[in-house]
Amino acid sequence: MGDRITLFRRWQIDGTWARVAKKLQVKVDDAGHLVWEVSVDSAICRAHQHAAGARKCRAADPGRATPGLAAEPDDHALGRSRGGLTTKVHMAVDASFHVLAAVVTAGHRADAPVFTEVMDRISVPRIGGGPPRPRPAHVLADRAYSSRQIRQYLRRRQIPHTIPEKRDQVGHRLRRGSTGGRPPGFDRE
Repeated sequence: MGDRITLFRRWQIDGTWARVAKKLQVKVDDAGHLVWEVSVDSAICRAHQHAAGARKCRAADPGRATPGLAAEPDDHALGRSRGGLTTKVHMAVDASFHVLAAVVTAGHRADAPVFTEVMDRISVPRIGGGPPRPRPAHVLADRAYSSRQIRQYLRRRQIPHTIPEKRDQVGHRLRRGSTGGRPPGFDRE
């Protein structure tokens, strides 16, 4: 049992799992099963209480804001939220649920700031050579991704998208009158 755990961890560290996933993406794309209508969303995973191995902060530590709480390094992707110690997985998947890109962050991180990082990680190599395909044909997302910056990012890359507008954004736009701009196109179907 210990050898399997060591092998799994070793493959994770040396990038074997990432290479296996990339090869599977290439085969799925070559077979025509990869549908380039991409959905982006995130999921929160509760971490076990023993996942936090960081030392406790000391009151005398000048760099710590809250004495007594464990401070996790950023690369651990653990954060404290109302649900306790959590991790958030941000993913981009195609219409057939094939994973195209994933980013792991601390559980308290918002969805919108990580959107461009997730989109930039989409890169499916082609069998015949040439540059990998980095751009989906269409992006679907929920209200958490409704921001001017995300819409501008998608327009710059010429990616059509379906993202509903938040109610407060509708109100702000309507209050500004003619300077508020047009509502973004949204097809509920």
